[in-house]
Amino acid sequence: MTIFLKGIFIDFVSLAIPGLGVSTIAIILGIYYQMISSISSIFKDFKKNALFLIVLILGYCVGGVIGSLIVDTAYNLYPCGTENDFYHDIVGEEYKENILLNPYLENLPVVEVKCNDSDTIIKKKIINGIGYGIDGYCCEVGDKLRKTTTKQINYISIAIKGLLFHFKPVKAKVIVDGKVSEMKHVWLAPTMKGRFYGGGMKVAPNQDRFSGLVTTATYKTFSKLKALIVFPSIFKGEHLKYKKIVSVYEGKEAEVVFNRPKALQIDGETMSNVISYKVHA
Repeated sequence: MTIFLKGIFIDFVSLAIPGLGVSTIAIILGIYYQMISSISSIFKDFKKNALFLIVLILGYCVGGVIGSLIVDTAYNLYPCGTENDFYHDIVGEEYKENILLNPYLENLPVVEVKCNDSDTIIKKKIINGIGYGIDGYCCEVGDKLRKTTTKQINYISIAIKGLLFHFKPVKAKVIVDGKVSEMKHVWLAPTMKGRFYGGGMKVAPNQDRFSGLVTTATYKTFSKLKALIVFPSIFKGEHLKYKKIVSVYEGKEAEVVFNRPKALQIDGETMSNVISYKVHA
């Protein structure tokens, strides 16, 4: 086997068999000590050593390209902490030590976010969901509190105080696959790839990750008391029965526009002063 082919083989096999190092493969091929010698004494016979290393590196690079095209990297999720919405969505109540993530990382929706203080459109992929409205507000307040305390952030307390005192609902326009709906007194307007968000809220109970669609839900009411009373039902996905408060839309493309800028969160990452977002499933 030539040096070039050995270089290809070294990188390809190291990609194909996780845990098998480059040095181990080089020893098996009988090339390891020649590699070390050529590097350590490169100036003793520069032409010979440099040519050997260049040919080996070129083969290594080609092997990496071939490996990246053929070999699929396996990504696994090892659950830790509590209220992991993504984990809860794909596993359910059953506990599993690790889950192969690859099927859930394919064909992810893309969101375009427009902020009030910028003309730039920010694009991101979504693995779980978008929170817009009081859920984004809770993340924004939580982020600020995290900078001032080491205590655990109580997002339920933030949400209740927001509902009663601090957060003001908005007028919203929801456009799903070209169909326009306009509404007032909107508290929430998330769009979901999964079913859960916000630490266990089953906001889109009928959403299917593999359907090729996303679910947009709106939570709207003039009454703060009614908003507060119905809100806990979201954790069990029972809010859908309150049809005067909750509207649900499914589609390949969903856009939400608020009449005032509000905070938004994408898979837990907060963005402030957002006036609209558009999701392409």
